[in-house]
Amino acid sequence: MQAHFIDVGQGDCIYIAAGQQNMLIDCGEADESARAVSYLQNIGVRRLDYVIGTHPHSDHMGGMDNIIDSFEVGEFIIPHLDDEDIPVTSYFLRFLDAVEEHGVKLTEAVTGSEFSVGDVHCEIVAPNSKKYEDINNYSVGLVLRHGSESFIFTGDAEGVAEQEMLDGGRLGKMSVYKVGHHGSSSSSTSAFLSVIRPEAAVISCGAGNPYGHPTDAVIKRLSAYTDNIYRTDLCGNIVITSDGSDLRVRTERSSR
Repeated sequence: MQAHFIDVGQGDCIYIAAGQQNMLIDCGEADESARAVSYLQNIGVRRLDYVIGTHPHSDHMGGMDNIIDSFEVGEFIIPHLDDEDIPVTSYFLRFLDAVEEHGVKLTEAVTGSEFSVGDVHCEIVAPNSKKYEDINNYSVGLVLRHGSESFIFTGDAEGVAEQEMLDGGRLGKMSVYKVGHHGSSSSSTSAFLSVIRPEAAVISCGAGNPYGHPTDAVIKRLSAYTDNIYRTDLCGNIVITSDGSDLRVRTERSSR
């Protein structure tokens, strides 16, 4: 199994490959989608068996129309949104148009549902409520298990959604944590980290971003569990390979 954390600036884009199947989690902003498409095509991707749009913010789904136009998509998983939270932004309307044009199957994320990508077991662990005040908390949470190795992806889920994941009883120690909300202090709470206790953490964020991501508070909280903290703003593209019992990390740039 390989997990590619693609550097798309201040956004998320993760490609998972295992055996003959694959999955894309988010794609970054619209103006970064060409970079994501080029990266995937350069490693031979022509079809995406699963695509997950964790939540409809532009730094996660801004370029999804370009992804759908560029690759055959098997199934697209997206969270259920309360009617008043469904975006009317241009990028989301372009996404819906692309879904219709290409006949892509849209599936609402159901917590507790399971599926496989090759020999990787995937379980949806969030969202856990039907209505949130902050769209970040609608984020699809996903746990991947490959042999004894485990990965957790939480989109931009904040403290409320993290606590719901803990209350659901589906979480335990994780090998790799894709750090929530680009390292914002409103995510990666002490309670959450005390359960997942990551051996490695990956932060997707843009160089010199105006939000101060990742925050010093989150780096400090992560450092209580691991020194293996990788950042796309410093490392560029990050690839983690699992053989089911060990992990290997390769970065585009050496600095961390």
